[in-house]
Amino acid sequence: MQVVCFAGYSGSGKTTLIEQVIPVLIARGQRVSVIKHTHHRFDIDTPGKDTWRHRQAGAYEVLAASDQRMVLMRELPKPQEPDVHALIVQLDSSVDWVLVEGFKSCDLPKLEVLTGTPAPDGKPPLYPHDSCVQAVVHSAGRHLNPATDLPVLPRDEPAAVAQWLLAHADRFGYTPPCVFSNEMAG
Repeated sequence: MQVVCFAGYSGSGKTTLIEQVIPVLIARGQRVSVIKHTHHRFDIDTPGKDTWRHRQAGAYEVLAASDQRMVLMRELPKPQEPDVHALIVQLDSSVDWVLVEGFKSCDLPKLEVLTGTPAPDGKPPLYPHDSCVQAVVHSAGRHLNPATDLPVLPRDEPAAVAQWLLAHADRFGYTPPCVFSNEMAG
């Protein structure tokens, strides 16, 4: 599978871009999964429904399935930052692309999505210091500061972004990181 992280600050347009790239990749015969990082407490369940009631009763995991979809909800015993690699292995490994939204600090290859205005709070862009950034997605006609030799893709042309991903798919081949436990080291 190919994995690419769409990184950028809140409000940069990551969600909109991903939403537009997905159907372009699908039209080119690709199967696509998405992992979304959120900093907010969220709930996809409906209060009063059976799955919500099971979670409220203390279930660690609730898997709801029908003939058309499946969702797994897992309650974490304590707040912890999600590990993007642990999330990727939860997905169907037969997909062609995993589009990861957020996880600015991860070690995955990234497209940095920038707005046409300076980043909030004067935060600097990632691309000058993050070797994982493969290309910058930016508004046409806007200049990058600082300048870069990285490819600059047009924010308002999701087909061009998808085509660039497909043309450079070898950059995004996913290999899970090796993890050795102390027991194995001895």
